[in-house]
Amino acid sequence: MSTRPILSYGAEVLRKPAQPVSEIDDEVQRLIDDMAETMFAAPGVGIAAPQVGVSQRILLVRSLEDPEGKDYIVLINPEIISSEGKEVAEEGCLSVPELRMEVARAEKVRVKALDRQGKSFEMEGIGLMARILQHEIDHLNGLFYIDRLSSAKRDLVKRKLKKKMA
Repeated sequence: MSTRPILSYGAEVLRKPAQPVSEIDDEVQRLIDDMAETMFAAPGVGIAAPQVGVSQRILLVRSLEDPEGKDYIVLINPEIISSEGKEVAEEGCLSVPELRMEVARAEKVRVKALDRQGKSFEMEGIGLMARILQHEIDHLNGLFYIDRLSSAKRDLVKRKLKKKMA
């Protein structure tokens, strides 16, 4: 296992929809291990494969039952199958360091995915876990949390980010 560089806002791969995983082979297993190492080192509560430069539909979320531990959940080819409610809370992103904004998300989501052995499962996320799942699935779809802001706020944030990148 090794940490991988986390790509920042502006990297092309972060704006493209990630490709579905067709086979969970040794390369995918290594990627998952590296993503876990990278997420814990950052430290983060979730990470998507495009954030480490790989356009595949894989994400990891830290277990909220043991926030100090190294437990995590792997979701391959995840999709949100239902959502309920609305909650506004502050979000940040490993790919947009030093910026946190209030974002509206569903309060509860149900997600269908494959685990790292290729077995199909469903999980429910409520509150923070729902937010993390939606945030990371957005990355798999080429979106950032700032894309969910009002157009005026989004334009302001994008201008700030472009200045930082220049």
